[in-house]
Amino acid sequence: MSALALWFDGPGQVAVRELALAAPGPGEVRVEVLASAISPGTEMLIYRGQFPPGESTDATIAALGGTLGYPLRYGYSCVGRVITLGPGVEAGWQDRRVFAFQPHASAFVAPVAELIAIPDGISDEDALFLPNLETAVNFAHDGAPLLGERIVVLGQGIVGLLTTAALARLGPELIVTFDRFANRRHASLALGATQSHDPTQGSAGSEGADLVYELSGAPAALDQAIALCGFDGRVVIGSWYGRKRVELDLGGRFHRSRIRLISSQVSTLAPALSGRWSKARRIATAWQLCRAVQPARLITHRYPLDRAAAAYAQVDARPGETLQVAFTRGNWGRAPESSCIRYPSNANSSPNTP
Repeated sequence: MSALALWFDGPGQVAVRELALAAPGPGEVRVEVLASAISPGTEMLIYRGQFPPGESTDATIAALGGTLGYPLRYGYSCVGRVITLGPGVEAGWQDRRVFAFQPHASAFVAPVAELIAIPDGISDEDALFLPNLETAVNFAHDGAPLLGERIVVLGQGIVGLLTTAALARLGPELIVTFDRFANRRHASLALGATQSHDPTQGSAGSEGADLVYELSGAPAALDQAIALCGFDGRVVIGSWYGRKRVELDLGGRFHRSRIRLISSQVSTLAPALSGRWSKARRIATAWQLCRAVQPARLITHRYPLDRAAAAYAQVDARPGETLQVAFTRGNWGRAPESSCIRYPSNANSSPNTP
């Protein structure tokens, strides 16, 4: 048996090659992939060669075991259907739709213990967003917003947008978001932001936030996050900067305002919550958020896997027109599809208008 698999061969170099797959062993299944999503944050660091060589890919994801370095298989958002059962696997897994933290491929073999059954009523494309939805839940937990607080979110890529959607459901006084690209600002308003601004046009009037999230992936934005934070405020740093260095002004304002910088990463649970929260509980909460947000509307481009090079070039070179790019089985051999998000009328107002 074989499958098509995507490889990162070097900066700006991706290839799709045939990969031999063994028959499922005890406790394993073969999954036919229906769709997988490109992470425009982490995968772009790999695509651009901006990752720290030798660092672990992700010790919590078995399929990504190893260290960062070319050639590399990567990806962690895969939806498929179980087509073959290995010895000892319960018959109920046959034909089940599943989510898996697996690299991009047309099929894979994995233990059932590493699969997450997709609940009824959630579409394949909505399910693709599970990792980013879980990340949004994690950010909300780490920031611990209180009812009526003023929140700022820097960066409205997919993670930023879903974080905005999650925070909007927690009763803040207002959520102010920032992003360079108009399409992201419009989507932000549609998902619950009170205001959305272009950071290059300044941020006057947004200072004094109780809670600020830095999700832009741009190291320079961390200084802006601190500047927007009020006395005893919190800054949650969800960006992974890779090899990009951060220079911070930790002078008078940061020091005198007792601002707290909080590192947040979804591979672990916050120790303060781990007595009551488990990975499974957080995933269940992410599924609930998935039902509420229906994030498949954020997919702007769909490509067949064998056009992976064009898909990554799209994400890399055209961020102003791209939100989420997905590899989908249904359009293999066809030209890439693009979609247009429909926004409520209030999202058509100027993104820079308070």
